[in-house]
Amino acid sequence: MHDDLLERLLSGDGGPEAHHVGLGMLLAAAHNQSRERLNQALRPLGVDVRGFTVLLALPMYGPVSQRDLIGHIGIDKSTMVRLIDELEDGGLVSRERTPRDRRAYSIVLTRRGQETLTEARRTAEQVGEHIFGRLTESERRDLVDLLRRLTERTAPPRPDDTRPC
Repeated sequence: MHDDLLERLLSGDGGPEAHHVGLGMLLAAAHNQSRERLNQALRPLGVDVRGFTVLLALPMYGPVSQRDLIGHIGIDKSTMVRLIDELEDGGLVSRERTPRDRRAYSIVLTRRGQETLTEARRTAEQVGEHIFGRLTESERRDLVDLLRRLTERTAPPRPDDTRPC
């Protein structure tokens, strides 16, 4: 039923505005399927896509505060607190006092977290090949470029942004 509706919307049934709805549905379906596949594959490692994202970010930004992680990753504060709690409970990260400000904590990848990150990278590579392996390297670059353009165009305007929508 859902596939029939999607195909009808994408083929033009319902008019141009319905086509836009179909494109959004197709984009959401692709996102949901790839996220679910990766979540299933990561589950045995004790993480999901969000946790994996935090594990990926920590070596890039070094020991970093939760606040800074929120800025880098774009997860809201309450979700980040819950996520760090889960990763800490799993022994993958630790909260350590920062030397310059004893009131503040940095999130640090533990040895177990580093090992999990290594395995999660392998897992993500396999899942990514399964999902995107049918695309040529050029098609993958084109897809990235198109999605970037789409997200730049649809992002909420910043207060200092005077460009027309």
